[in-house]
Amino acid sequence: MRVVTAPPYYPAWKISPGYRALAYTRAMETGATVFRCPLWVPGQPSGAKRMLHLFSFALSSLPVVLRQIFWRPDVVWMAAPAFACAPGAIVTAKISGATSWLHIQDFEVDAAFDLGFIKGQGLRRFALAAERWLMRRFDITSTISHKMVDRLRQKGVPSHKTLYFPNWVDTRQITPLTYTSPYRAELGLGRDKVVALFSGTLAAKQGLHLLPEVARRLAVTHPEVHIVIAGDGVMKSTLQADTRELHNVTMLPLQPRERLNEFLGMADIHLLPQDPAFADLVMPSKLTAMLASGRPVISTVHAHTEIGNVLTTSGVICPPGDIDAFADAIGDLARAPERRQLLGQAGRLYAEQHLSIDGALNKLIQTVPAAGLADYEALAADYEQNKSDPA
Repeated sequence: MRVVTAPPYYPAWKISPGYRALAYTRAMETGATVFRCPLWVPGQPSGAKRMLHLFSFALSSLPVVLRQIFWRPDVVWMAAPAFACAPGAIVTAKISGATSWLHIQDFEVDAAFDLGFIKGQGLRRFALAAERWLMRRFDITSTISHKMVDRLRQKGVPSHKTLYFPNWVDTRQITPLTYTSPYRAELGLGRDKVVALFSGTLAAKQGLHLLPEVARRLAVTHPEVHIVIAGDGVMKSTLQADTRELHNVTMLPLQPRERLNEFLGMADIHLLPQDPAFADLVMPSKLTAMLASGRPVISTVHAHTEIGNVLTTSGVICPPGDIDAFADAIGDLARAPERRQLLGQAGRLYAEQHLSIDGALNKLIQTVPAAGLADYEALAADYEQNKSDPA
């Protein structure tokens, strides 16, 4: 396998230590040849800056992608966001005779206009038409939720070219804690505290602006609740300013991956606020780990959304933007430990049945023949032999 990508920079919008923004590199990483291409990373991303950021990578990576024609890949698989890279992926697949596969994590064109990063109805019509034309050029287009598959079909992608392929979670590494997480002692949170945790990217589409006001109300009505917000992103400075005087809120940076299970297990309740405009444009990958941790989830979404469907038995949903309903839902669960346990168990069961890494990859392997891979049986045999190895 060969990977063409950028140096890591997200969600801090800053190139990670040990990498260079303006250099081409090639290295072996976990068995794959990884080409890292230059890109421009704005310190304060805005609409125009985000566009330049994406196009800088699309341009720098194009010659590297096209060079793979001589390697003759079986499949050219492209992940979006980074839709500006689609033309290069399509051309490479066509010339080399490979299957072209587009996998969508976010509908970035819709999100850019809905968030106001890009404005203008004429420009929006042109961007959506270009997106639709490019999507239809791929042999397979997959995405991470059933509602997003429906959106693909609404955009004109034929049904036989669409595929539901969810983000997975390793249910062997993320498990319900059977002991008190050491994070509680480290943060000075006693047994009398009910921890409500948000952990993930601090992005505008998360609806995180609700949390400071929710915390203010809970400080009066439910002083036993302590909110922990962990992560990085464009909303970080705003949240820090809005919660600086709140004693029932702790803000933390992203935590080490090796401690993720203990961190998620610190929570009594997971928080998943969402902007209603994006509830069906994204399916938060953080939700998979929340469910696998065996803790209930409270989300601000409508019942008919994908998140609402998932949380029917494993969490609580409340109307988007309704601060009182959000605070009441947290307070009610805080004083109902038995209900929290039942909801958490249901979430864990859902993760095991629908979101485990084995289930997701086995489903992918079953679709591989349709993708035109000649050595499908070898791939399946290799997966079965090595699936017990986390690496």
